[in-house]
Amino acid sequence: EENMTVTEDFSRVENTYQMEAEVCIIFSDFGKMQNVCNLLIEKLGTSVTINPPHFYHTPEAMDTLRRQVCVAAVGNTRRKAQEVCRLFGQSLGKPLLIKEEETREWGGHTDNHLSHSASSQTLQERIQNATAYASCRVFAVFEIKGKENRRNKLL
Repeated sequence: EENMTVTEDFSRVENTYQMEAEVCIIFSDFGKMQNVCNLLIEKLGTSVTINPPHFYHTPEAMDTLRRQVCVAAVGNTRRKAQEVCRLFGQSLGKPLLIKEEETREWGGHTDNHLSHSASSQTLQERIQNATAYASCRVFAVFEIKGKENRRNKLL
């Protein structure tokens, strides 16, 4: 209910009353939005008009994306360091330093920025233009353990 607003307009046309209602719903799940739209069209037929969706990213969603990208970058760095250690017969120890060096974001345009051409775009193009991307570059220093240390710990 907090993500939905309903505006109703009653008017009299000759001897009948006419009601128009506008329902605006904020969805965080694209599939759920499609299901609701399909249900409305199925139940109400031509009496309902579905406007094209407006896509945007909440600040919370962008923060989550940034965190996920940074964690993935650290994980990738650790895996690469492990591969290098294996190549030289060493084992990777604990991280000594992890530093986020650069974070980039691009995309994520909303329909408001594209209002002049939004009507001529397909739904797929609108989704593509509204998709947000992020990358993160990290610097990490790990402890490297020699073969002797690993054997002693195993014994």
